[in-house]
Amino acid sequence: QVQLVESGGGLVQPGGSLRLSCAASGSIFSIIAMGWYRQAPGKQRELVATIINSDSTNYADSVKGRFTISRDNAKNTVYLQMNSLKPDDTAVYYCNSYLQRSHAYRARAYWGQGTQVTVSS
Repeated sequence: QVQLVESGGGLVQPGGSLRLSCAASGSIFSIIAMGWYRQAPGKQRELVATIINSDSTNYADSVKGRFTISRDNAKNTVYLQMNSLKPDDTAVYYCNSYLQRSHAYRARAYWGQGTQVTVSS
């Protein structure tokens, strides 16, 4: 069993900052990639940022220069530092991890339960 637990969401004013965390736990052999997605009301879930290692990151154009993704391999944890937040960033943010449970299993994606981020004055 694998669990992804997110934390750090909340209400923030425009221009403010938040830091999201997501810890993966359970039977994990190898984590290949981790990332964040978001879904606003009435919209499809979209990619925010992904990371394989510190030299391999990917960001949505809408968050480039404002958000930073990082990863602590020793803790199986991924972070999303969000600065200069805008009302358009309001959404439920989901953690995603592409991992292998053991050498006997193929790698697959796992999802967290989501954390609400609301940017409003």
